[in-house]
Amino acid sequence: MGGNNYATTPLENEPRWPEEPGPYLLLLETSGPLERRLLSGWIERHKPASAAGGEVQVAFLPQTRRRRRRRKLDPRIEAFLHAGANPLLIPLRVIWLPEKRRGRRTVGWRDILTLGDPRDPDPVRQFAIYRFRPDRCRIVIGEAERAESVRKIWEDQEERGRSSGIGLVQFTAQQAWVHLEQAERKLRGSRYKVPKFPKESLVESATFTAGVAQLAHESETSYEAMAAKTRRYAHEIAATHSPYVIDLVTGAIRWLISKAYTSLDYDEDELAALYTIGQNHPLVFLPSHKSNFDHLVLQYVLYQNGLPPNHTAGGINMNFFPIGPILRRSGVFFIRREFRDNEPYKFVLRRYIDYLLEKRFPLEWYIEGGRSRSGKLRAPRFGMLAYVVNSYLRGSADDIVIIPVSIAYDQIQDVGAYASEQAGGAKERESFRWLVTTVRGLRNKAGAIHFRFGAPISVKGFLALQDDLPDDPDDTRNPAIPKLAFEVAVRLNEVTPITPTSLVTLALLSADDRSLSVADTVDVLGPYLDFVTRRDLPTSEKLGLDQPGKVEATLAELESHGVVESFQGKTATIYRVRQHQHLAAAYYRNTIIHFFVNRAITEMALIHLVEQGAQGKLLKKIRKEARRLRDLLKFEFFFSASDEFDREIRKELVDHDVDLQQHLEQEDVAAILERFRPFVSHAILRPFFEAYRVVGDIIEENAYRTGIDKDAIRPEALQLGRQYVLQGLVAKPESVSKVLFDSALSLAANRGLFDDGPTTVNDRQEFAAELRDAVEHLEKLMVWRRG
Repeated sequence: MGGNNYATTPLENEPRWPEEPGPYLLLLETSGPLERRLLSGWIERHKPASAAGGEVQVAFLPQTRRRRRRRKLDPRIEAFLHAGANPLLIPLRVIWLPEKRRGRRTVGWRDILTLGDPRDPDPVRQFAIYRFRPDRCRIVIGEAERAESVRKIWEDQEERGRSSGIGLVQFTAQQAWVHLEQAERKLRGSRYKVPKFPKESLVESATFTAGVAQLAHESETSYEAMAAKTRRYAHEIAATHSPYVIDLVTGAIRWLISKAYTSLDYDEDELAALYTIGQNHPLVFLPSHKSNFDHLVLQYVLYQNGLPPNHTAGGINMNFFPIGPILRRSGVFFIRREFRDNEPYKFVLRRYIDYLLEKRFPLEWYIEGGRSRSGKLRAPRFGMLAYVVNSYLRGSADDIVIIPVSIAYDQIQDVGAYASEQAGGAKERESFRWLVTTVRGLRNKAGAIHFRFGAPISVKGFLALQDDLPDDPDDTRNPAIPKLAFEVAVRLNEVTPITPTSLVTLALLSADDRSLSVADTVDVLGPYLDFVTRRDLPTSEKLGLDQPGKVEATLAELESHGVVESFQGKTATIYRVRQHQHLAAAYYRNTIIHFFVNRAITEMALIHLVEQGAQGKLLKKIRKEARRLRDLLKFEFFFSASDEFDREIRKELVDHDVDLQQHLEQEDVAAILERFRPFVSHAILRPFFEAYRVVGDIIEENAYRTGIDKDAIRPEALQLGRQYVLQGLVAKPESVSKVLFDSALSLAANRGLFDDGPTTVNDRQEFAAELRDAVEHLEKLMVWRRG
């Protein structure tokens, strides 16, 4: 194709002229003379032959492809809107496509190193592409609407108080842009569904400006000053997606994944189902947070499967050059760590969330707040969830669908840093230097990354079951929010897959400081594999850990990452957790520990009753003791409500003892306990109770002091914990953990042990005694285990 024959030579897959009768007003968005000629040529080729000379009129929209200074609206738009002819508004645009790579038209790093974004060529490049690669040039037509229909939509929004704060002409232009974006998205794909002018759309809306006026009144400041402040906050917070950057970042993520991991494991059908849900309701993705890779790999998976990019809440600490601008343009919006007393900031964040949900843009954040340093799911944070729930209650969407996403790793690149932090080391501050160091450290591939999607949660359906919703939609004390967060956490745990690494580290840490051969490891794994099979627990793959070859391969992977070491003996190679790596091994074990907690609690309840010589109403006593242990561990695990928990303990008893009823009638607790062999509680719960015991001993030592400083206990606990390990009073080195000590301190605070009162001394002493008693029962189970 060449020359200047724009009017007669059609482009590939040209759209048809709308079938409705005239008059017509074509709203053209162009960025240069070639695009104007191409669109004029399309009009000449496709306009109805019956259209009279004055029935086809043209006006120009300000171009939006880049963030150039926005020109004034073409005065012809206003003239034709008020002429009374009710024209059919037809938006038109030329789009430019990248070259095909691996069957998909995407931007690559080669583009940024040559001539920039191929989707937005400058006028000179446009002529070159049109002449030599016309397949990369297309015309799109937005949905056509009658002028009176657009006017009615605008007037309805004014009446309902949902006005955008702009006049009819500007609103008409915005509608045309929206329809052009939708038409372009059909061609490019939903992976580029992003807002064009999020900050402008936000701060220019009537609800926003009215809110600014109210804030100015309440703070006794001028409207202009408050408007300037809220605009700054909108600029600080809002993501500014760029399809160009999205493609480039996705290419970089692909390279990082290939460098650090072997494969991504997910179900394409599940993602297709999520895409369908997202067509009708805004989606909120709530992934578990184990690694700095989490956001990157989820972004990549959504992109690969044609889902729109998420608007991801990120900490302001990640907004450093040059990463911050790149993250913002790939979909991250940044939130300050603290803004409790900053009402203008909270107002802007609320309105930004409203805007995203109203437009059905998907959201993402980590409900745990930060990365798990222990491997277990952290206690949920309610802040962002409250903003989303309150936005729903304000009417931003007819429903919001929450998608729990468990992201599990065969091995985690960050695990060494986590172990160091748990042992008392400082967290390394994020910076460009930190990023470079992290990327350089990706030497050994760490297996696969596994995605599992929990059952979606309808916010509308969930809230409909709650009886105590507040009248004020902005009430931060909404009791439904913690319940919803708890439900998200439960669904995350339910689908977290058990990996070979997690089970093998569980076996090694179960070995009472013995080194294990491959055959030994297979033997130790046997009961756990049987439990996984009987309970039909989720797994990352067909585990195959009853086969020595698979076990040996998993041990070799752990050794290559420095978690395990081996010794070549005369008859066998033996393995053990490397010195100072118990916290790293425990991290992998803890990712699946929740599946075994109820069984371990049941074992501990039974040994307690055996030691008591309990008789009469045994089932009731088992439940009571299990509830007591559950209360001690309530800051570690997501337990069911009391009645459901009782049923779960009963299930453990029934599953392990087929003669349970007979043994209850005979009051033979020891016989019930025997049916639980081999015991798992020492491997599952001993590290927690040993860590708690350390904190309890420090509190007891200071029992007679007033005003114990909780923060001062942490370094003392690390020091005393290391001492206890050397003395043999703590059997598990992974018990010396800041994360576990913090949970113990939370439990102590929950029991009022840092307050001063008439029973405080006794309460502190009883707390320490209760924890020592738990450790003693675990030791007695060890004796039973060997017997």
